[in-house]
Amino acid sequence: MRTAILIAGLTAIFMGVGYLVGGTGGMMIAFVIAAGMNFFSYWNADKMVLSMYGAREVDARTAPEYYGIVQRLAARAGLPMPKVYIIDTPQPNAFATGRNPQNAAVAASIGLLQTLTPDEVAGVMAHELAHVKNHDTLTMTITATIAGAISMLANFAFFFGGRRDNNSPLGPIGAIAAALLAPIAAMLVQMAISRTREYAADRMGAEISGSPRSLATALSKIAGGASHIQNDAAEANPATAHLFIINPLSGQRMDNLFSTHPATENRIAALMELEGQMGGSSGGMAARRVDLPGGFGARQRRADDAPRGPWGNQAGGTSRGPWG
Repeated sequence: MRTAILIAGLTAIFMGVGYLVGGTGGMMIAFVIAAGMNFFSYWNADKMVLSMYGAREVDARTAPEYYGIVQRLAARAGLPMPKVYIIDTPQPNAFATGRNPQNAAVAASIGLLQTLTPDEVAGVMAHELAHVKNHDTLTMTITATIAGAISMLANFAFFFGGRRDNNSPLGPIGAIAAALLAPIAAMLVQMAISRTREYAADRMGAEISGSPRSLATALSKIAGGASHIQNDAAEANPATAHLFIINPLSGQRMDNLFSTHPATENRIAALMELEGQMGGSSGGMAARRVDLPGGFGARQRRADDAPRGPWGNQAGGTSRGPWG
C-alpha cells in the first residue's frame, strides 16, 4: 500500500509538470511515460542505481571478510543472502536496493570499509539488511528513479517551456513554475519516506547486529566523512541521495524540513537509548568476529596494524581492498 501511494503521488507530480509544460497533450504524454517508467522501475531500478555508482559485485572469494559479515547478518535476520557490492568512492557510505528480499543487493563504499572497524561495518550492513527486511528498498529505489525523471522533465520545462508558442495553459509562467516547484515536491516525498524509514532501520539493524553502540559510532564516522569527502556519483544523481545511510550530498546535521535524513545526533541518541534497553552490546558481532572469513578480528586487535578496511593488511605490508 505504501509503495502504491508513493508511485501514485510521484506519477501525479510527473503528470502535473507535463500539463504545465504542454497542456492536456503534455499531461497524457507524461502519463504514458510515467506508466512505462513505473513498470520498468519495478524490475530494473536496482540495476540502474548500482550502475549509476559503478558498483562491482564481490563474493566469498574476492572479498571474504566483507562478504562474510553480510552472510552472517543475513542468516541472523532470517533473510536470503543478498548480492554484495563495493562502490569505488572514498566517501564512507552504504545503501541497499532491490524489489524484494529475494532480489536484494547491499553496497558499501571503499571509504566505509577502510574507515570502520569490523563491528561498525556489521552495524551498517545490518541497517541495510533491515531496509531489505522491511521492504523499504523497493519504495526507495522507485522513488529515486521517478524523482530523477521529474527533475529531468523540470529541466526541459525550464529551457523549452518558456516559449510563447508552447501549449502550457499558463504559458511561460506555468512552465517556469513547474521547473521550480516539481523537483521540490519530489524531494519532499523522498524526505518524508527516508527520514521515517531510517529510524526504523537503525533500530532493527541494531537488533540484528546486537550492538547499537557499533552502529552509533559508525554513523558518527560516516557523517564526518560525508561532510568533507565528495561523492561525485551522488552529486551527479542527487535523486538517489535518500538511499544511503547518511546523506552523501552534504554533512547536514539539522533535523529540518529540507534534510534528506534525520539528524545524525538524534539517530545516535536513539541508538544509545536502545543499547541501554538491550543491556549493552555483548551480543553483537564482536563476540564472533574471530569466526569470520580471513580472521580479521584478530588482525584488528594488533597494535602495529596500519589503517585498513575489514580485510586487514596483506602479505608484505601492502593493504589491498577486496577488488584486487
